[in-house]
Amino acid sequence: MLNVLIVDDEPLALDVLETYIGQMSELNLVKRCTNALEANDALKNNDIDLMFLDIQMPQLTGIDFVKTLTKPPMIVFTTAYPNYAIQGFDLNALDYLLKPISLERFVKAVNKAVEHADMAVRDGAPVQHHDGQEFFFVKADKKLVKVNFDDIIYIEGLKDYVIIRLLNGRVITLQTMKSLEDKLPQGRFKRIHRSYIVAMDKIAAIEGNMVEVQEKDKPKLLPIGKNYREDLLELIDRNRL
Repeated sequence: MLNVLIVDDEPLALDVLETYIGQMSELNLVKRCTNALEANDALKNNDIDLMFLDIQMPQLTGIDFVKTLTKPPMIVFTTAYPNYAIQGFDLNALDYLLKPISLERFVKAVNKAVEHADMAVRDGAPVQHHDGQEFFFVKADKKLVKVNFDDIIYIEGLKDYVIIRLLNGRVITLQTMKSLEDKLPQGRFKRIHRSYIVAMDKIAAIEGNMVEVQEKDKPKLLPIGKNYREDLLELIDRNRL
């Protein structure tokens, strides 16, 4: 089920969307907001998967509001003005609904959102919540395995496979290092070598061209590639006393 936020300054438009959402078993309406500032608070305090967002609103338009978000949920723009369509899709909007919105068109947008969410889970895309719980799923041993970011020590690439070394065990999945790197939160994980990504909070020491981490109560040394050394040291310097 997708947690939904609706944002529109017109009460009638909010009522229509709320009625439609109530007819969809895939959706759970978390809150209705009348402007971008209310929506911003709602995103901070709730786990929102999908937002139906009006474009023409006072103070801050829907398009400008999305530009302020670092990790927006799936966005479906709603508006009476078709000339905003290109701007909406430039922001990677999932869909664009013209008012008055028909139930048929609404259902089509919802189906697209459900499919997009299902693909994210199948492909191992991260699911991030505002309460700090973060994880993703990867295919391993003919099933989807949940991996918590906090459990990752480092990731090792072996041709077409990667080994995710965890505090308790490991997960081997058919995936490229680049695709996995793109799914990890920046700042918490760092590529240090063509074949290694390390969790920054698991680094015990750096000596020469090696990074030391603790793996199963014993130190493990990981090489630092020359193309990655400068970026790694710059990140380390930000946290050095």
